[in-house]
Amino acid sequence: MVHAFVLIDAEPARIADLAQELADVEGVSEVYSVAGETADLVVVVRVRRHEELAEVVTRRIVEHPGILATSTMIAFQSYSRHDLEAMWDLGRG
Repeated sequence: MVHAFVLIDAEPARIADLAQELADVEGVSEVYSVAGETADLVVVVRVRRHEELAEVVTRRIVEHPGILATSTMIAFQSYSRHDLEAMWDLGRG
């Protein structure tokens, strides 16, 4: 599974509608509206292959009006409290 985070700068008037539209895009698992200087929206993409990632980002996402710029980060590895707790529990019991 390939995970990526797409940071989107958007036209202010389109942010809410754009978030809802992007949430319906195949391959998009979550969309967050965020505050700060880096982006207006963060889109979480989960696909099986890198080729699918290119399709989702360069065709399905950017086709929506109101997107001014995007920046994509591909995740190498996932860490979570659950994973860390499971790791420390190895050998117990």
